[in-house]
Amino acid sequence: MKIIFTLLFCFLLTACGSSEKLTPLNHTQPILAFGDSLTFGYGAKKNQSYPAQLSKLLNIDVINEGISGETSDRGLKRLASLLDRYQPQLIILCHGANDMLQKQSLQVMKNNLSQMIAMAQERDIQIVLISVPEASLFLPDLIQYQELSEQYNIPLENDIIKDVLKKPSLRSDMIHPNAQGYGLIAQAIYKLLEDNGALN
Repeated sequence: MKIIFTLLFCFLLTACGSSEKLTPLNHTQPILAFGDSLTFGYGAKKNQSYPAQLSKLLNIDVINEGISGETSDRGLKRLASLLDRYQPQLIILCHGANDMLQKQSLQVMKNNLSQMIAMAQERDIQIVLISVPEASLFLPDLIQYQELSEQYNIPLENDIIKDVLKKPSLRSDMIHPNAQGYGLIAQAIYKLLEDNGALN
């Protein structure tokens, strides 16, 4: 009977561990934060962007490669050279807001993000995805991000940007957080990494 309980305990441990999609981060390789103005930190000082605040939480260099106004097709064109230059251990991908603002095809946006994810995985770079809500009154979720998360088996933070933008006290304008809002985004990403096995 004791053997059976031991085997069951080991099975449960294995099952719990299998939900972790990331391996532990080290403190020598950088993390690449890649995206548009939400990554750049528009509406706050440079040291108040979410990459800057996340870097302090992790004690790991988080490189900010956000470009305001960038659409996913332009992001796709510049990502490979950045991955090869920085050789990050992890990429935080938060893209697509400008595609929606410019009324571009959501399927094209999804395909662009898919290629970015594949590009990272081909280089054995871990990746997490941050979803951007649809730019409308109630900020509804977009299924495309969930589909990509499931397709590539990568962690997804699906709520934080939507939650921040719903609160005027956390925004610098209608579509950008302020310093406090970026701080909450950094905390949410930290928790996402922690929950998925990236932090010891």
